[in-house]
Order: sequence, then structure tokens, then C-alpha cells
Amino acid sequence: MLETLNDGAWTLRLRSEGTSQRICVRTGRELIQIRHRQPNCDRFVVQDEADVVTVQYTCRGNGYGRTTIRREGPDVVQVRSQGIYGGAPFSIEGEARHSGSC
Repeated sequence: MLETLNDGAWTLRLRSEGTSQRICVRTGRELIQIRHRQPNCDRFVVQDEADVVTVQYTCRGNGYGRTTIRREGPDVVQVRSQGIYGGAPFSIEGEARHSGSC
């Protein structure tokens, strides 16, 4: 499902924090690890359907997370992620929209 998203800059608005951030999307996988930006985390795809994907990941020494991304169109997705980051729990929900090129 992630491969069907448009490449380029996406703006992710986090409802739980009232913040937004820009993410450069090339493969769609950039939306999986919102809290854990480090490379080399182990990932396991729990669900991969036409409009929704759920991925569980573990970042050795820095926690883990489970992210569900639901596609509403090639330019809009809903993101929900929760887990442990830096020894503390996190839970975020937000909407990402394609916003141009990187």
C-alpha cells in the first residue's frame, strides 16, 4: 500500500500534540517510524492491504512501536503509532498530506 503514495514532501499533523512536521517520502516507509528515526530497526508487517498497512518494529536499545497507516487517497493518509521511545510510552495520531516536492 505504501508504494501507491505520491513521492515528495508530506506534512504530518499530529492531533495528540498539536504539531506538524515535514517528511520527505520516497517509498512510503518513512511514515512508519515517526518517533524512531534511526535506521536498521527490525520490522514485521502485520497487515498489508489495498488501503491499510500495519507494521511492528523494534529498534534495539531504543524501544519499539506499532504503526497503522490508512490511505484515504494518494495524497492523504491517517497515521496511528504507539510504543516505547527512550524508555517512555508514546501514542500519536495524525493526518499526513502530500505538500509538494522535497
